[in-house]
Amino acid sequence: MTLLTLPSDLVSVQWLAENRGDPALVLLDASWFMPMLKRDGKVEWKQQTIPGAQFFDFDKSICDASSSLPHMMPSESLFEQSVRALGINHDSAVVVFDRLGIFSSPRVWWMFKSMGFANIAVLDGGLNSWIDAGLPVAKGQADAEIVEGNFIAQYQAHCIVDKQQVFTALDNPNIEIIDARAANRFLAEVPEPRDDLRSGHMPNAKNLPFSTLLENGKMRDIEQLKTLYGQRINTSQQAIFSCGSGVTACVLALGASLCGYQNMAVYDGSWTEWGADPSLPVVS
Repeated sequence: MTLLTLPSDLVSVQWLAENRGDPALVLLDASWFMPMLKRDGKVEWKQQTIPGAQFFDFDKSICDASSSLPHMMPSESLFEQSVRALGINHDSAVVVFDRLGIFSSPRVWWMFKSMGFANIAVLDGGLNSWIDAGLPVAKGQADAEIVEGNFIAQYQAHCIVDKQQVFTALDNPNIEIIDARAANRFLAEVPEPRDDLRSGHMPNAKNLPFSTLLENGKMRDIEQLKTLYGQRINTSQQAIFSCGSGVTACVLALGASLCGYQNMAVYDGSWTEWGADPSLPVVS
């Protein structure tokens, strides 16, 4: 039986402050930044984080290192091994956060969901909201006394789709492809930030920039979220979320989950894969 059940896929800093001492709680700092920002999440974790938080490196360590694409989903066995090394058990309660409010942390939330683990939540507002609330911070450090956990990964194949599945879905009225990139990228008004990628979007895709779900780094209220999603998809359809490299697509997955959507998947390769493949259709 789970020792601590999270109230939602999203928790407040107040909830975390009240429950931080629970022995079942595991905190993960999943800070990651777009390459052009030249910031390193792990370096910043070492400088300042929520006390007791461990760093979850989905970009360089807990990923498919054999792929030419960035931070693709790792194998079931690598994920299980890495998560156990963080002391996470099958009955742990995991809260993940980042230092941009809500940006990269939903990627880790979705990775856990995709590996069959439900008792995980994103910290609303992230590290900034924690600091703004006057709550304590500490330097991040690997804890040599961590006892290996007994987490068991059970990969949920329906949570992650590849380019062939997306291609097949383009003309399927029962599936909506929703792109989390900024509107000017979706409409090919600006070049892509990564080299050698075509501009534009997939045919029939709809745009929902992840930033429109947020206000001051926190999720908008549920009614506002429901309006944004309701303009693009109905509950009887499957949603496939895409973005630049599979990170902010997970912000859309988080928002959809908060609104009660269940039939959804993330396109792992996202535009980094699609935009680089001349055999795949692009419109603007």
